[in-house]
Amino acid sequence: MTPGTGWLGEQLGLTKEKGVFLGGYWLADVNYLSTGGEKPHSFAYNNLLLVDLALNLDKLVNLPGAEFSVQFLQYNGQPVNQWAGSVQGYNSLDAGAPLNRSELYQFWWRQALFDEKLVFRIGKSLPTADFNNVIKAVETDKSAHMSIPSISGLLYTPIWINPTLLGVMPGYYNSEYGITASLAPNKHFYINYGIYDGNLANGTQTGLILSTPFNGYYFNIAEVGATWTLGDENKPGHIGVGGWLQKGTLMGVNVNNNYAPITQQGADGLYAFMSQRLWFQHPGEDGSGITSFMQLGINNAQTLPVNDFIGGGLTGFGLIPGRPSDSLGIGVAWSALNHNIFQARSETMIQAYYQAHLFGTVFLEPAVTYIPTPGAAPNLNSAVPFTLRLITLF
Repeated sequence: MTPGTGWLGEQLGLTKEKGVFLGGYWLADVNYLSTGGEKPHSFAYNNLLLVDLALNLDKLVNLPGAEFSVQFLQYNGQPVNQWAGSVQGYNSLDAGAPLNRSELYQFWWRQALFDEKLVFRIGKSLPTADFNNVIKAVETDKSAHMSIPSISGLLYTPIWINPTLLGVMPGYYNSEYGITASLAPNKHFYINYGIYDGNLANGTQTGLILSTPFNGYYFNIAEVGATWTLGDENKPGHIGVGGWLQKGTLMGVNVNNNYAPITQQGADGLYAFMSQRLWFQHPGEDGSGITSFMQLGINNAQTLPVNDFIGGGLTGFGLIPGRPSDSLGIGVAWSALNHNIFQARSETMIQAYYQAHLFGTVFLEPAVTYIPTPGAAPNLNSAVPFTLRLITLF
């Protein structure tokens, strides 16, 4: 959960060896909607800054297994997904209004017990880092070159949060207070459980508030996962299966009944994801090659935007000669839309990208997305947005 490289702290004499991490990242992109959607031939811009201060309390005050982190987020952007008519979101930086925000993003205490086999985290955090996280690193105890640092560099929202959880699961940029518990008896198996303030489900911008009202809205989620290696080359893989339960009254409107109000007492759903390394370009030498991922989701919600989801993709690492730090990939996301909210029955999205390493920890990533059936409004033409993103880690 530590973003960036710690370069900022190192310039101030603060290092991980001393127990202090100060770093983060800056993302900036320009988007051009070449055709289709709600606002064709439009330009839009996004800017995100995140700064993290993390303290290793074992090193600082001799408190074994304890860590503390506080993060600040600054975001300024435009409604790029709305202009494209995209329900799923082709640009993950736009997570809905308000589009200009400064917030205490995370604020938590993490305590590890029994040699990291049991871990608790209490405070304001991002459950999307612990649950349904298909892009997280696949660790292996075989060799460092076999590990996958990140499954994909896709820019669209479904790679960060399963669309069937949109509107209830805390994450970017609406973090929430709660407790996360993780049991990992070995490196190949884990069980995660979390309970959080669930007021995101009633429309509260939880990332912008400093306290939680405890008014009957709670979000519960649990996940079981495992990792493995396959074949003589020990290709790493990962699978996770989970379920969630949202408490409280969910409200919405029914477009098929003249926008009549509808309510539902809570909602629940299931999800699954898997990633698998398919090929090593240079077995035993480096991590170049191709990996894959797949995502599934379903819920019973009458007021959330998406009821069913299927997604997947491929990622290539270091495939271009002389460009070992570059990656490229493609992803496909299909969602069955809630017929109470949208007249369109489904939305399909295809995105391809190339992430080029410029220098140091700076990357430039162009991406193109094709949305043949934008679902936000009826009768929208196919949308083709182009994105160019600058990624700077510090």
